[in-house]
Parts: sequence; C-alpha cells; structure tokens
Amino acid sequence: MQNIYIKIDEKVGVERSLRKFKRLCDSYGIVKQYRARQEYKKPSIQAKEKSEAAEKRRRKTKSKGFRRSKI
Repeated sequence: MQNIYIKIDEKVGVERSLRKFKRLCDSYGIVKQYRARQEYKKPSIQAKEKSEAAEKRRRKTKSKGFRRSKI
C-alpha cells in the first residue's frame, strides 16, 4: 500500500489538485479495493460473479464485432 501525496499550490488550485487526487486513487485501485472489503463474500460466490462478468464481457465484445461487420 502506497500513500498518495498531493501538494496544493496557489497556482494549481484546490479543484485541480482534488481531480488529480481522484485520478491517482483510481489508478492505484484504492476505491475498488475499499468497496471489495466492505463486505465478506464467500469464495464460491466470488468465483461465480467472476465467471458471470467474464461471460458478459465476451458477449459484449462479440456483439460489438458483429455490428461492425454489418456496416
């Protein structure tokens, strides 16, 4: 786990620094990890959700490729 430090300068401003902080949190996956740790899921349920998500991604990419070939 790494700490994220953002210096807030008068030139940059608070709003831009806050946006930069949010981007860094997303890139490090902090929010994703926090949400995953909020509740415990059994390993069997995690595996099931993972396989369902993979199937959904496959169907989505397949339909995108199918649409492109029609045009």
